[in-house]
Amino acid sequence: MVAKAKKPKKRATSKKKPKAKKVSKTKMAKSTKAKKVAKKTATKAKAAKKVKKAKTAKKAKADKKATAAKKTKTTKKTTTTKRTKTSKMKMVYYFGAGKAEGHKEDKYLLGGKGKGLADMTHAGIPVPPGFTITADVCREYYDNNMQVPDGLDEQIEKAMTKLEKDTGMKFGDPENPLLVSVRSGAAFSMPGMMDTVLNLGLNSETLQGLIKKTDNERFGYDNYRRFIGMFGNVVLGIDKDIFEEVITKKKKQRKIRQDTSLSADDFKSIIKSFKKIVKDKSGEEFPEDPWKQLEMARDAVFRSWNNPRAITYRKLNDLPGDLGTAVNIQTMVYGNMGDTSATGVGFTRNPSSGEKEFYGEYLTNAQGEDVVAGIRTPKPIIELKKEMPSVYKQLVDITNKLEKFYKDVQDFEFTIQEGKLYMLQTRAGKRTTPAAVKIAVDMVREKLISKEEALMRIVPKDLDQLLHPRIDPKAEYDVVATGLTASPGAACGKVIFTADQAVEASESGEKVILVRTETNPDDIHGMFAAEGILTSRGGMTSHAAVVARGMGKPCVAGCEDIRVYESQRQFAIGTLIVKEGDMITINGTTGEVMLGEIPTIEPELTGEFGEFMDWADEYRTLGVRTNADTPNDATTARRFGAEGIGLCRTEHMFFAEDRLPVVQQMILADTTAERQAALDKLMPFQKSDFTGIFKAMEGLPVTIRTLDPPLHEFLPNADEVKAKIKKLIDDGADEEKIGKQEKILARIQDLHEQNPMLGHRGCRLGITFPEITEMQIRAIIKAACDLAKKGKKVFPEIMIPLVGNVKELENQKEVAVRVAEEIIRKTKAKIEYKVGTMIEVPRAALTADEVASQADFFSFGTNDLTQMTMGFSRDDAGKFLKYYIDKGIFEKDPFVTLDQTGVGQLVQMGTEKGRSVNKDLKVGICGEHGGDPASVEFCYKTGLNYVSCSPFRVPIARLAAAQAVIKEKHEKKKGSKTYTTA
Repeated sequence: MVAKAKKPKKRATSKKKPKAKKVSKTKMAKSTKAKKVAKKTATKAKAAKKVKKAKTAKKAKADKKATAAKKTKTTKKTTTTKRTKTSKMKMVYYFGAGKAEGHKEDKYLLGGKGKGLADMTHAGIPVPPGFTITADVCREYYDNNMQVPDGLDEQIEKAMTKLEKDTGMKFGDPENPLLVSVRSGAAFSMPGMMDTVLNLGLNSETLQGLIKKTDNERFGYDNYRRFIGMFGNVVLGIDKDIFEEVITKKKKQRKIRQDTSLSADDFKSIIKSFKKIVKDKSGEEFPEDPWKQLEMARDAVFRSWNNPRAITYRKLNDLPGDLGTAVNIQTMVYGNMGDTSATGVGFTRNPSSGEKEFYGEYLTNAQGEDVVAGIRTPKPIIELKKEMPSVYKQLVDITNKLEKFYKDVQDFEFTIQEGKLYMLQTRAGKRTTPAAVKIAVDMVREKLISKEEALMRIVPKDLDQLLHPRIDPKAEYDVVATGLTASPGAACGKVIFTADQAVEASESGEKVILVRTETNPDDIHGMFAAEGILTSRGGMTSHAAVVARGMGKPCVAGCEDIRVYESQRQFAIGTLIVKEGDMITINGTTGEVMLGEIPTIEPELTGEFGEFMDWADEYRTLGVRTNADTPNDATTARRFGAEGIGLCRTEHMFFAEDRLPVVQQMILADTTAERQAALDKLMPFQKSDFTGIFKAMEGLPVTIRTLDPPLHEFLPNADEVKAKIKKLIDDGADEEKIGKQEKILARIQDLHEQNPMLGHRGCRLGITFPEITEMQIRAIIKAACDLAKKGKKVFPEIMIPLVGNVKELENQKEVAVRVAEEIIRKTKAKIEYKVGTMIEVPRAALTADEVASQADFFSFGTNDLTQMTMGFSRDDAGKFLKYYIDKGIFEKDPFVTLDQTGVGQLVQMGTEKGRSVNKDLKVGICGEHGGDPASVEFCYKTGLNYVSCSPFRVPIARLAAAQAVIKEKHEKKKGSKTYTTA
């Protein structure tokens, strides 16, 4: 096996076609390579031509097949499927020696990392040379049954030959070995989600060449053990903890704490153990042939595109699953060659706060994975100014240049090899949403970008991060530990030590803090489920910090005050023991850890956030209201920029402890008189509620939906009533008490519905019992009139729910107008009110022209409209919808993002039909789709007047509405710039 490594040397130096390395007989029987072999001789060319002209020329075909069978014994591996189009495609882009083939290509071809490497090389920035295999190849790989396209190997060979020429080293040469890194690089940054292999090309022979060349035995063996460990994990699928256990055991034997204290002899022993692990776990010896290593690593990176953590990350961040990843193969440079060498990562601005400051970390005598893995706590990058001032200045100059070129914050990686700086990566930096907003606003002020670009930089749903609570400054608490301020915000929850447990607890409704020594990419699902993350190791650019910032989760990293014992499910702070299930609070803004639950306060739209949202309002034309049922919700929503209430659900006002019995009395009443008596008791409650909401929304419209409860939600539980009757009988209670409960049970059974969501609710309830509608209208209009007489501006809008036939609306509108006009006449108040309907029954959308003749406004209740159109129970569909999404039947949950082709057609049709009768008809939606960015854009394009959503989604809807305008503007401009959110 080792001897094969020498063959690439001949391939690189010979002017003739190099000899190919041996492959198995199975791999040699490739028909696509037969063409290539046939072209080597005139006889074969003639045969190929003959075959092409006459398909029936059996002899020519037979000759060709025989020749191919003979020649393919020395043919390099190719794919099993002939792909003539792919073989002509450029699949490998070289960068090095100040020139880059891909600097004009986009990130969708080269990946974000490959594009950055090409741009930096072209700009004269010191970048180790290498080449990028395009994301197109990754897609072909998956389309072609996990086989690389025809022609790729030849293009890689050609690029490697050029790389050898530029570096003066030879891949696989035992005297002067060229070693490379193999890294993933998707179009969008996915930190830690896909795989990397460093030091590729090392084997027992090239190792000795590296040692001789560097005169550093420890350095050589350190790199070899790293390579075997990474290759074993990434390529062969062996659990990395198995390799780590070997190192931990060796450090315990030596009574040392850091990897940097291990000697060359220690590494020799570790390498021996690593190779045994590989043999035991994979059944094969560790591959010695560098070309075989490269092939296997390349394919492993392609496979990592669809590893579980990458899939989870894409789902969480709403990224397409069909983009694929590029593969970057780059000359190794070393930060672990002593005290004049280092490796680090950084940002051109603080990714946590957004402050304009050089930000990052580094480690001397280390490789890049040491920094991001959090194995050693790195130094702040400012210390590099003292250790290596000239390198620090060069790094600052380069990264400032990159930020101005890309007009965005750059996340960069660098290595210093014996005093020489190399840039390994530049890409748009992941940042918290508070930081993203501040950076966007600052860059507009600095005239780097326009307001439009700033608005398009923020993913609307990410604004939720700005609405996280923070520690109440008035709260008193004791700080038990302090770590790094990795991701801002406060979070409290029960301590949990594994990602799986975090998911399980979260699904049970518990809030948890995930506590780990350090997180790794396999923890992604647990990090998402947790309220916050706490780690004892790792820096500001560790996996925990970067991913938490991207998710908007509070994170305290590198908290060395704590010692985590995951197997014992506890962590220690000195003599203090905190066990699994104990409650803690973390403050990612200050790095503090506290015991128990600390009070928090709500955020406000101030500073850069307020200015940013003002810009959104300058662009958007779609109104944004809120769904609010209490004065407190209304006040919160108005603070977040709501322009009125689009849905006030009156039934939610009746669940209070002092009201529920009265509502039950109303529902269980046998006579109109009994029902009216209950309604008279409810009237003051309703009037008080509406008064508070009108005050909170003074000057803005308030849409109030009349009672729409599935009756079963208010009725006593039948089984509980039966148990009560049994107990009364067993206790010998008098007949009157027993009879009363029996009467209630009989009424419950009488009102029982097989499908309450399609039963006696909405306008059907008001038509059957008009006194209910009368009470609600009386409460609404009286509250409005009382405030109007006090000089308050009130605009009530009465919305009749579940209308499917115009006559239903006529019936309820007559009640509403009659009662309202009577009260206005008696109070002599001046108020404007409207009566409209909620379109949630498909028939209402289909006959919207009829319904509009009686309506002042439409509001599409898209929750119920989706349920009825698709035939899915919104209460039960969650049991199977996740499988639909996983299997690609649905792209998204239709109860989260509006089904535009189905339900959306009803919205569009209803709007057009309604306005054909009433051109001034106001139309909005009030389902929770009103806070979903994709649904907001649809509503804008459909011509709706407003969307309505929960209070905390109002800023999201405002930004989404602005982005919809900007997108449409630039779509109309041919060849316009395409804006994408960061």
